[in-house]
Amino acid sequence: MLIADDLDQLLEILPLFIRTTLELHPNRKNLIEIVMDLGRRPEARFPSGPEYLSSKTISWYDLDYSIKRVGNFSGDNRSGIERTLHRISSIRNRQGNIIGLTCRVGRAIFGTISIIRDLLETGKSILLLGKPGVGKTTAIREIARVLGDEMEKRVVIIDTSNEIAGDGDIPHPAIGRARRMQVAQPELQHQVMIEAVENHMPEVIIIDEIGTELESLAARTIAERGVQLVGTAHGNYLDSLIKNPLLSDLVGGIQYVTLGDDEAKRRGTQKSILERKATPAFEVAIEIHERTNWVIHEKVEDTVDQILQGSHAFIQRRILLDNRQVKILCQEVNIENYSSNIRWRKQEITHLQESLGNSLVKQSSSLISSFDSITNTSNAQPALIKHQARYLSIYAYGLNFSDISSVIQSLGLPLFLSREVSKADVILALRSNLKQNKKLRQIASARSITIYAIHNSTVTQITRALKKMLEINSVSFIKWSEFCVDKTETEIEALTEVKHSIEKIVIQKEQAVELLPRLGNLRKLQHELVSFFHLKARSLGEEPYRRLRIYLR
Repeated sequence: MLIADDLDQLLEILPLFIRTTLELHPNRKNLIEIVMDLGRRPEARFPSGPEYLSSKTISWYDLDYSIKRVGNFSGDNRSGIERTLHRISSIRNRQGNIIGLTCRVGRAIFGTISIIRDLLETGKSILLLGKPGVGKTTAIREIARVLGDEMEKRVVIIDTSNEIAGDGDIPHPAIGRARRMQVAQPELQHQVMIEAVENHMPEVIIIDEIGTELESLAARTIAERGVQLVGTAHGNYLDSLIKNPLLSDLVGGIQYVTLGDDEAKRRGTQKSILERKATPAFEVAIEIHERTNWVIHEKVEDTVDQILQGSHAFIQRRILLDNRQVKILCQEVNIENYSSNIRWRKQEITHLQESLGNSLVKQSSSLISSFDSITNTSNAQPALIKHQARYLSIYAYGLNFSDISSVIQSLGLPLFLSREVSKADVILALRSNLKQNKKLRQIASARSITIYAIHNSTVTQITRALKKMLEINSVSFIKWSEFCVDKTETEIEALTEVKHSIEKIVIQKEQAVELLPRLGNLRKLQHELVSFFHLKARSLGEEPYRRLRIYLR
């Protein structure tokens, strides 16, 4: 990974007593910013924490020395150093005089977006979220270069504060062939966004810090015109963006919907619920929690729907390891505590990196093929588990979703609550409600969805029903491509006969079934598969006509 920071040019604008200390500092390559406040000691900020640079306090003369060596401050109180990526921000008093400076080090890091390169090649619009200083601007600067130089797309950057391409009229080489449009005043950013589309025929538009409702609407307009968007927005997590009334349109917006009595009962929710209002302007959202820890939402609309419904969601986490390789993990998150569940501490990332080792790491060129499943609790270190099964989707009719969810969570069952009957594998309903809903029974029959009816909604009844579902639907957890590895064609035929017989006769018709005569080695394989379904079987007859008979328990 190549890093260009032009740090010497930033140090030249600082007073001599600050510059000398930083030039000799052993950790200067990791410097984030320098803070100079009137009447206080100068402070340098590093990833490990802040440090004072001198016992001498900052005077009016020191501030004036630095101000004269940078460009003019714009309406958002930002300035820069020409042909560099450094940002100088000012703090003013009531009279408009500058009494403090924050000198942020701007770095061009080539190779930083290898973690999401496969997403760039899809052509989808991407939204980056994260706290200040986590590397959002550095990431979209590298994205602009990759899209412009390596993928040869027409890229236009809307550079409101000259932070992406640097100060001055000539953009920094770090953006490659991408073009840069400057914004005269920050409040006019949305107008420049529309102007870029109308005048310069871009294939990609890159926007840093979408922060107002007008900018959000402009982004939606651009997306509707078929232009790929790459932008950053304020907010650490996707759920916080949904709750932001100014920016929620970026992910489809939300609206209150009042349901009828029957529909509310069918969904097991209150009558007034939140729903997504429209298609998101950004198809992919990325939460940058640390420079090496990114959470990817490849289908924003699905994740937003899950958050609004309060169900469980599956998120994709990408970890950049010390050897510059990438590990992709799949994690289930409880939406009710989304922010706390999705947040990993630095020691957890370190622990995971150490536990993985080089043998478990896939090259970044084959990211998608390296999916694993991960479980994480607030009091435990992340534990890596090989993904061998999918979750069984349940549609609950006339039952309390929170009760079912608590049972699933407490027992750690591989089940998932669905809000739509069409997406469910099984239906769980009260027997009294089921008799009155002929339409539900018709849908289940048409889609071959099994219905489990319980007499009452007690936790005991729900728990028993969920466990029974897992027993009978064990077939849903078999990955046949893996189960049949190293099996001969004859062995696969014998196993398939067991699977179809259990699905079509034993489970659906609740009848015992006899299989075709098989040799001893094949019957042994069939016995193992029957045990997997939690059913009983015994061999009948004499050789060579000995065969298996499968019974209900």
